[in-house]
Amino acid sequence: MQVLLVGGGGREHALAWKLTQSPQVERLFLAPGNSGASTLPNTTALAISADDVAALCEFARTQRIDLTIVGPEAPLVAGIVDQFQAQGLRIFGPTKAAAQLEGSKAFSKAFMQQYGIPTGQAAIFDDFDEAVRHLRGLDAPPVIKASGLAAGKGVILPQTMLAAARTLQEIMLDRRFGAAGDTVLIEERLTGPEISVLAFTDGKSFHLLPVAQDHKRLLDGDRGPNTGGMGAFAPSPLATPALLADIERTVLAPTLAGMAAEGMPYIGVLYAGLMLTPAGPKVLEFNCRLGDPETQAVLPLLASDLVEIVQACIDGNLDQVTPVWRNEAAVTVVVCAGGYPDEYATGHTITGIDAAEAAGCLVFHAGAKLQDDRVVTAGGRVLNVTALGATLKQAAQRAYRGVAHIQFNQAHFRKDIGRIA
Repeated sequence: MQVLLVGGGGREHALAWKLTQSPQVERLFLAPGNSGASTLPNTTALAISADDVAALCEFARTQRIDLTIVGPEAPLVAGIVDQFQAQGLRIFGPTKAAAQLEGSKAFSKAFMQQYGIPTGQAAIFDDFDEAVRHLRGLDAPPVIKASGLAAGKGVILPQTMLAAARTLQEIMLDRRFGAAGDTVLIEERLTGPEISVLAFTDGKSFHLLPVAQDHKRLLDGDRGPNTGGMGAFAPSPLATPALLADIERTVLAPTLAGMAAEGMPYIGVLYAGLMLTPAGPKVLEFNCRLGDPETQAVLPLLASDLVEIVQACIDGNLDQVTPVWRNEAAVTVVVCAGGYPDEYATGHTITGIDAAEAAGCLVFHAGAKLQDDRVVTAGGRVLNVTALGATLKQAAQRAYRGVAHIQFNQAHFRKDIGRIA
């Protein structure tokens, strides 16, 4: 089987690592891949960006690609699945209409309200003056969200009402997130721990992945600005069988039924970011793909063939497949560039990757690239260091032993990933 994997981050390196283990995969093409994924056996990196849907479709058609798997959200929201399907090409992921669950927080919120899916109360605005008037009527600072895609940085938690007004100005007038901020949500601030619940689905049935927890804040103790994720671990000890049964009943099943009723059946990976509030689990957001960095922690726990699961989702017979998961825990630590999530330098030489791998870790490349036979920094989140263990504590200890080998100028990482468990 010839497989095309779209994307070039840490999530896609983890996907490529897992896909190359499948006996069904003869050749894996990466578009564009990265410095780590490209070194895997039987892989070929392509000079095609993840956002160039037309070029990806043409490559898959002319090279007779048997299966395409999409990692990042942008091409899904842009309609890559629709274009591939129109050419008779097999592709894993939701259609453009279904991907609105992530591509438009306004759509997602309205959908949840319509189908009774538990979520925080919110008001939606595309006019700055109306948004500010609404803000003035609130008793406490809300959460402010840009409706569109903002690379994981479009959710702001201002600490004061004045800061909330400034945030609205930055998003709606100063266009901090560009067109993604044309519409904003002003949402009640929920309290409680957060979990990431992901499921493979064929639009009718679904299988849960091990529940993960992601560390969004930059600094230890969940302080500092939100990032795209500073680390993750799985499985979450908060995810009891009773809680998962409740989430399946109140969130996942009605979401899939609602999407089907709307004429946009959801096929792919459905990701629900949930807060466990005193009133029960509530959806903070939906994502239309595997999470990052959750994937880097969860996929190493999968004992089954990923291709078999993906094919069952596409063919609509996921109920005939039962994924097998290792009875272990995984911890992923993100090593990022100094200055991230704001401005940061690139081009710094990275050392210690081989030593971390020799110590038993998986090192997934994210913001890194090859330059003159060196691996150098090329982004904000540079490397994802993952380790498994019999317990979360053991997995974290092993991951941090691997991180200790990684060196580059101004490298930064949190030292408490998994400690909340």
